[in-house]
Amino acid sequence: MVGTPARDNVLHDILRAFCVFGRQTVLQSTRGIPTYVNEFWTSKQRQANSLHEIAYRACFKPQLPRFFIDLFTQPGDVVYDPFMGRGTTLLESALMGRIPYGCDVNPLSDILTRPRLNPPRLPHVAHRLGEIDLSRCENYPQELEVFYHPDTLTEICALREYLLERERAGELDEVDRWIRMVAVNRLTGHSKGFFSVYTLPPNQAVSIESQRKINERLKQTPPRRDVREIILRKSKSLLHDVNEAVRRQLALVAPRTLLLTRQAHDTPEIPDESVLLVVTSPPFLDVVDYTQDNWLRCWFCGIDPQSVPITIARSVDEWREAMHRVFAELVRVLKPGGWVAFEVGEVRGGQIRLEEVVIDAVCGLPLLPEAIVINDQHFTKTAHIWGVSNRMKGTNTNRIVLLRRR
Repeated sequence: MVGTPARDNVLHDILRAFCVFGRQTVLQSTRGIPTYVNEFWTSKQRQANSLHEIAYRACFKPQLPRFFIDLFTQPGDVVYDPFMGRGTTLLESALMGRIPYGCDVNPLSDILTRPRLNPPRLPHVAHRLGEIDLSRCENYPQELEVFYHPDTLTEICALREYLLERERAGELDEVDRWIRMVAVNRLTGHSKGFFSVYTLPPNQAVSIESQRKINERLKQTPPRRDVREIILRKSKSLLHDVNEAVRRQLALVAPRTLLLTRQAHDTPEIPDESVLLVVTSPPFLDVVDYTQDNWLRCWFCGIDPQSVPITIARSVDEWREAMHRVFAELVRVLKPGGWVAFEVGEVRGGQIRLEEVVIDAVCGLPLLPEAIVINDQHFTKTAHIWGVSNRMKGTNTNRIVLLRRR
């Protein structure tokens, strides 16, 4: 689809005729807005760049932003994600030669995103890890032994103290940032590739008491893990696709890249009418507890999770009002004729269709709902580890409202 960006009626022609994976598009209507249902992107597509492969709760696949980046932009255009999460939209934009802008109120987003936009070389990572003394630490939280072998916990704490000291001194460089990003992603998981004993998937951490019960039920004790070896192994995996062409591409867009840690409805650092495309997925009501999920990551990074004002709307009305404020800010930063691809998925067993709430949220703003794109795949995005049967619970579709700035 690379070529002239889609405009107005051309967009509808493209979506209606889409048939890459052998399925014809089904045209429906949602409150008078054309709604296109198909498998617009899928795991059948080319494998995403290895740099994407870090875990974060409620994130979408790189094929989603790529579809809309291809559809609406050209190299050199600005693509923005006001809820950047793990940075999928930003990284895919940079890899495609677009200028990435991102914002997230959670400082963990910057920690996870920035290093992958400027990846170091593996020998530099290995050398730096060899320089850090991981044999002792000043503060040892014994309660975390429910997750870690004592020797592993000592290494984690020593690395944490090194990184926090470097940050306080203003000496944290791209290699340190990379090591921190990888370590944050290896804190807990359910395989030998993580620092911890078997626990929940790596995008969420259980409480200490819950992990104690898991250990008792499974009759397990935390095994010894080598922190350096795990970080190096994951680094090698992440850097697998980072060849010289990728490095040149990332370096080309780096001077204009913008990452913000603040509320999405208040981004004065972004110039007026500078963004051509927004691709994002906001918090879905109260279905994800980011504070609970990220408490261990926040501890490692020296962040007070209670101080991060994550948007957790308890009602549809509250969510609509929060999104209206965000859309008002997007109107300011979007070029006239610019686009928003707003992914809202399914919540509460499909009983609430947030795409309809989005239509209400833009009322009174110069944002025209042009179409709704439903990427319908024959499997659930909820992992089988939860005991969820195929297409019974969780998010089975990506539901994207396409809005055009008047």
